[in-house]
Amino acid sequence: MVQRTVLKVDISCLKCKKKLLKAVSGLQGVDKVEVDATKGTLTVTGNCDPYEIIVRTRKAGKFAEVVSIGPPPAPPKPAEKKPEVKKPEEKKPDQKVEHLHMPHNCEECQRLAIVRLEPSYDHNPSCSIM
Repeated sequence: MVQRTVLKVDISCLKCKKKLLKAVSGLQGVDKVEVDATKGTLTVTGNCDPYEIIVRTRKAGKFAEVVSIGPPPAPPKPAEKKPEVKKPEEKKPDQKVEHLHMPHNCEECQRLAIVRLEPSYDHNPSCSIM
């Protein structure tokens, strides 16, 4: 049975988003995966177990809170299209577009990268190879 699982997940950077997509899209039976960073939701539609989706998101390092599990919404019915009348173009005043800045890595991802990049070997100045 096809169902829609919506989880609330903290998505603070593009790296986190890609990590979640990769983890969840690998599940068998997944038809559609949507990640909304502004709302902080992960929506998975398909014939897969919601428990497995939660397990995969937690393995990706994210805490997942269940918002809803149920049937997907019915597709909208196509409405009758009326012929469009072209209007002359009006000049619009210049609008300033505010861009939402999302860093490539969030603070959590940067902390993990620093821990992984530290060398695990010790420098011994008394030992040298000649």
